[in-house]
Amino acid sequence: MSRIFMILFLLLSSSFGAIRHFSLYKKNGSILSNRLLVIGGIHGNEPGAYFAPSVLVTHYKITKGSLWVIPNLNFDSDVTNSRGLYGDMNRKFAYIKKNDKDFKIVRDIKKIITNPKVDLILNLHDGHGFYREAWENKTFNPQAWGQACIIDQDSVKSKKFGNLKEIATKVANQLNNHLMKKYHLFHIKNTQTRLKDKAMRLSLTYYAINQNKPAFAIETSKNIKPLYKKVFYQLRAIEGFMKQMGIEYTRDFKLTPKSVKKVLANYGTATINNNTITSLNDVRRYLKYFPLKRRKNQIKGKDPLLALVKRRGHFDIMVGNILLSSLSPDYKKQEKCLETLPMRIDGKKYNAKIASIVDVKGSFSTRANSKYRINVIGFSKRNVYNENAIKIRKKDINKYYSMDYNKSQFRIEIYKKKTYCGMVVVNFKN
Repeated sequence: MSRIFMILFLLLSSSFGAIRHFSLYKKNGSILSNRLLVIGGIHGNEPGAYFAPSVLVTHYKITKGSLWVIPNLNFDSDVTNSRGLYGDMNRKFAYIKKNDKDFKIVRDIKKIITNPKVDLILNLHDGHGFYREAWENKTFNPQAWGQACIIDQDSVKSKKFGNLKEIATKVANQLNNHLMKKYHLFHIKNTQTRLKDKAMRLSLTYYAINQNKPAFAIETSKNIKPLYKKVFYQLRAIEGFMKQMGIEYTRDFKLTPKSVKKVLANYGTATINNNTITSLNDVRRYLKYFPLKRRKNQIKGKDPLLALVKRRGHFDIMVGNILLSSLSPDYKKQEKCLETLPMRIDGKKYNAKIASIVDVKGSFSTRANSKYRINVIGFSKRNVYNENAIKIRKKDINKYYSMDYNKSQFRIEIYKKKTYCGMVVVNFKN
């Protein structure tokens, strides 16, 4: 079972620091051997490079060896679709000022890179065009970065995996055995950083190389527009490196473009402040009067790219650079007053956990203690203030108050006087 180590996820740092820190996920097999560190999200406008490691976290199990995954290194930039909200983070590894907003992130990732347990590092990117050794046109040329395994030099002095060019060549050959289009060919791009590329001397991979750590960058092409296709190639590249390292794994889907597309479309649910829930699949683009706190709202879900971003007058639920829903806040004093809400669902007694979604075929009613007030959003009955103990069917609720476009999910909000205690969502099954 995967062991998750969260590093200051969604916590505010100092006044001059980034808002969101990265997350480190450690997935260890029952047989320990080589350890791969995969880093995504250093550039927020390169989504293939952070959605792929997110899939690693949620859908892969390591059986032999070890996989460390950071899907969201530059999390503030990922959720704003910015290359670098505070400047290009991948140009801050030779030197960074202490008052730089990225300082703590760069300092902390350096500690992980230099950890003696880490044997090889992959830094994921989406690059423009398609790299070719010889000029063909403005898309296929030596200045392009897309569809390439990037190395800073041919080899590095390390105990393991120092033959960078040889390893990259084997991975590229494996990738080229199964391409969606013939021109998606992967090539090896040696930047010869020490001799020729001054800008790359400031990068993450070159920092790792100077610590005698084998490091590669994988660049899928930005010219391949559908996200799932870029993620498909990123995952195949990562699996290629795991093969070279003897790391064994299972995944709960078949690695095809169609399956990757399906995996990416399943966002699961989000729990906010441990008392409120919404499904993220088919969620409405805008949810009004949503119970939130004025400060320190926290969001949790299966996807490591999930974030709640405060913008002018509203809060956006983001998965990476994808906006799922905007919440119009109804600021309330909040407290988790109870663990479960007694209900009758289709005539049977049921204790619904706070912040859960329950299925209903015909009708439901709540059976809360008299000190609680129930508000079913979209339901109203004349002269009724507390909607507890009222039998409610789908047709009794205004469908325009549903949380989803399928018009099946509705909010039950629980209050103790003026304090908001939490929510249960009913999902009417057709």
